[in-house]
Amino acid sequence: MPTDTLHPLRPAQYAEQKIVTSILDGTYPPGSLLPSERVFAEQIGVTRPTLRETLQRLASEGWVTIHHGKQTVVNDYWKEGGLRMLGTTAKFGQFLPKEFISHLLEVRVTMFPAIAGRAVSHAPGVLTDYLRDHQRLDDDPGAFARYDWGLQVLIAQESRNPIYLLILNDFSSIFNMMAPHYFSLEKGREASRTYYANLLRDIVNGGMEVEDIVRDALAKSVAIWRELAE
Repeated sequence: MPTDTLHPLRPAQYAEQKIVTSILDGTYPPGSLLPSERVFAEQIGVTRPTLRETLQRLASEGWVTIHHGKQTVVNDYWKEGGLRMLGTTAKFGQFLPKEFISHLLEVRVTMFPAIAGRAVSHAPGVLTDYLRDHQRLDDDPGAFARYDWGLQVLIAQESRNPIYLLILNDFSSIFNMMAPHYFSLEKGREASRTYYANLLRDIVNGGMEVEDIVRDALAKSVAIWRELAE
């Protein structure tokens, strides 16, 4: 079993990697059957209990359907998968279609303005305290990524609806994958600086335009990402 000497994969992680990449790269397309448990475990190089445990978890995310006594079927995961797929999918970004991140960002454009509006109505002071720190950001992409994610988490928390935070948590691994690329662009950093400043100013003045500011900023981030992905 090949491993990274710095970060060796546990057997279940290795099995997940082999199964998911073989689905994403088309080795086992939607509708196809995976090999029998015994054969598949031998092919991958893990024990049958490890394979069984991994397949059950992937089935809970929507990747496959397990039929006891029969071979496991690969689902049309874009149609049958759930939010929990996001975290798994993010680990294998090289196999994702180019438009995947854009679609994900478009979901954020739809959802996040309303979440931000709720957060500002509940805790404007908490958000202004956080937003004032944006003026200290230098041009380090990692610092921008940490600050931006912190703002998103804070907004979700202060919306006072715990479901929003659960949904956001499913986006975290994908955000960690894409944010360094986005914030490596001066255009991305400047757009975010403008967003933070506009949001801070509006909240201080009563927060009447919060949803519009968030929506416009997120729509711009989609356009910048598409330029980056081309």
